[in-house]
Amino acid sequence: MKYKRMLLKLSGSGLSGEKGFGFDEEAINHITKEIIKARNIGVEIAIMVGGGNIFRGKTAQQWNLDRVEADNIGMMAIVVNSLLLRGVLSSQSTNEVRVMSAIPMDSICEPYIRLRAINHLKKGYIVIFAGEIGQTFLTTDYPSVQRAIEINADVVLMAKNGASGVYDKDPNIYIDAKRYKAISYEEAIDKNLEIIDQAGFILARDFNLSLHIFDFRAENCIKDICEGKGAGTYISHNIPVEWY
Repeated sequence: MKYKRMLLKLSGSGLSGEKGFGFDEEAINHITKEIIKARNIGVEIAIMVGGGNIFRGKTAQQWNLDRVEADNIGMMAIVVNSLLLRGVLSSQSTNEVRVMSAIPMDSICEPYIRLRAINHLKKGYIVIFAGEIGQTFLTTDYPSVQRAIEINADVVLMAKNGASGVYDKDPNIYIDAKRYKAISYEEAIDKNLEIIDQAGFILARDFNLSLHIFDFRAENCIKDICEGKGAGTYISHNIPVEWY
């Protein structure tokens, strides 16, 4: 197995499917099924999900909300998504699922404690990190990388909704855009590729944490990547560029 312990970063929009907002049962069931497949082959799984299906930054701008207030609302949206994901995962499998929040709310989930999270993973529990890292002025990318480093994950799987990997230019504009199979951090920086937010990307690079960008809509997507045979784009240090 290529990856024993991974952190899965899901966008909130992935929970809304084609609706673009709220929740879509088919999309959530698909995500849940793919997570369970990976867990069933022994992968230790941590998850961080965004909150864009409930509250987006542009909404805050439209309403002229203070940025800190808006980010706090966004973190609460992430808690809602985390609890929903726990409920669905628990209903569809026998796996123990724990939500650990950076924002204390002891009546509905555990506080985030690093060593406890690692212990849960060693026991085979699925761990969902809610409330990002409890800090404003961040997207979900940076907290995902930080938590992955803290729990000694082998990789962050960045699940994208409709994006099958990293391209040399925007495939929605250029018909000759080429998709990377593998690329180094150094090459990505040199070419100024927009992969995840800059702070998260630099943190992953500095701690030698690999990233894998993929389209979560494909069947067996998470399981295949953990077994070393998945699609998407692999990003790490000092590796040669590969193309599809």
